[in-house]
Amino acid sequence: MTREEVFTLIQSHLADELDVDPARVDEGTRFKEDLEADSLDLYTLVQELEDSYGVKMSDEQAAKILVVGQAIDFVLAHAPTAS
Repeated sequence: MTREEVFTLIQSHLADELDVDPARVDEGTRFKEDLEADSLDLYTLVQELEDSYGVKMSDEQAAKILVVGQAIDFVLAHAPTAS
């Protein structure tokens, strides 16, 4: 899994979930300020990442992720390695 693959999944999810143009989503995009995502929107993103990549994210960890790039970093750091 590459950084680009994780970004593409997050970008697609946010575009569908929040009904925004995918071009508005980049690594520096802030979930709340730029996309007006609420806690439920962020919860569904966390679920999508857990289901797609096998990562587990606590509420405390999720609360610290404020921009798209941080979500990508978290997935890359915590995803189980393929064997």
